[in-house]
Amino acid sequence: MKLLYTTLFYICLPLVILRLIWRGTRAPAYWKRWSERFGNSPALTKPSPVIWIHAVSVGEVEACRPLVKSLQIVYPKHQLLITTMTPTGSERVKLLFSDTVAHCYLPYDLPFAIKRFLRNNRPVFGVIMETEIWPNLILTCKQQNIPLVLANARMSDRSAKGYARFPKLTKMVLNSLRFIAAQGQHDRDNFHLLGADITDVHAIGNLKYETNLPASIVEQASAMRVMWDNNRPVLVAASTHEGEEEIILHASKQVRSKFPNLLLIIVPRHPERFDRVTAITQKTGVKTLRRSEQLPCSSDIQVLVVDTMGELPLFYAACDVAFVGGSLVPHGGHNILEPAALGRATLVGPHFFNFNEITRQFLKAEAAVEVINAEDLAANVIRLLNDAEQRAKMGEAALKLIATSQGASTRLANLIKRHIVIHDP
Repeated sequence: MKLLYTTLFYICLPLVILRLIWRGTRAPAYWKRWSERFGNSPALTKPSPVIWIHAVSVGEVEACRPLVKSLQIVYPKHQLLITTMTPTGSERVKLLFSDTVAHCYLPYDLPFAIKRFLRNNRPVFGVIMETEIWPNLILTCKQQNIPLVLANARMSDRSAKGYARFPKLTKMVLNSLRFIAAQGQHDRDNFHLLGADITDVHAIGNLKYETNLPASIVEQASAMRVMWDNNRPVLVAASTHEGEEEIILHASKQVRSKFPNLLLIIVPRHPERFDRVTAITQKTGVKTLRRSEQLPCSSDIQVLVVDTMGELPLFYAACDVAFVGGSLVPHGGHNILEPAALGRATLVGPHFFNFNEITRQFLKAEAAVEVINAEDLAANVIRLLNDAEQRAKMGEAALKLIATSQGASTRLANLIKRHIVIHDP
């Protein structure tokens, strides 16, 4: 099965490259640093041993922040290398960690590229964030005695059904990991059903609960609200995907029947969609401003499209109600912890299977509300904008849930120290 997987990957490689080229037409950074995607990573800046963390994109980079801090304290003589798959993830690494870590792209899961990457960097151990299960990568590390940990791992029922189609390969790969640190008990059970040794799978909680937002962000948001006019109600629709903006714009039209001065802020998930989303909003006839234009958001602006990177927490802090996207369409949703950590009333669509356990915790605690369509979204936004006390109650419930759910990074660091023996250089 491993041979078949590798053969298919080689056959599909031209399509993979064409996809890179296509993505580069919208985000030119995809046209750069191709050699890294085949294992030619740049030389590390220090001669010290390497601890490697793979965080596929922005969300995983954010999630690994507490782990990076812990590892830098526990292993001060080692150099940390963070790999990503996307340019946005790369930029986030630079923004969060500056020159305290090294960065390159993780190569494609081809044997020659993986071996070249490992030969160039020689990690003493690696941590793969969330559910990046690449068979050649994991099995090659096993062959070369490089311990690998799957951290903050999630395994939804939908994903488990997909992996279950290849039971022998999946079981072999999962049992080649040193251990799996799952987000919750349901994830742990699904990994076990796929063949992982239950003694090597630990439910430690979600690293993303340990949000680390800048202390000044609320002050910055307050200043921005003053420029907009403090009396304007603000709805943020964050991490939106194809087909979702039309639903949100339809809902906002209904909200404006009760709140004519509503400011809708749309933050598309992917930079390559910035132009398209702007065109969608303009086509509906609403007056639109792009964040990158750096113009004042005057009272006649109805929609602000955030076409810049790294500013989503600021807009969460500046809103009255937050909707977390990828959930009104069957994409699987996104992390609701950032608006929750800012005490914002948070709405989510019905398709949150990628964040099932954490979202259900917030729904059960009445710290978030599920909406199913444009009408439901509009009705709940209107209800919350009319009820400041209810918004405050939701925010307080969210902050309480976050406070009682932290500690995953400490548990993960302790598991690493227990299962992986690292000698000082």
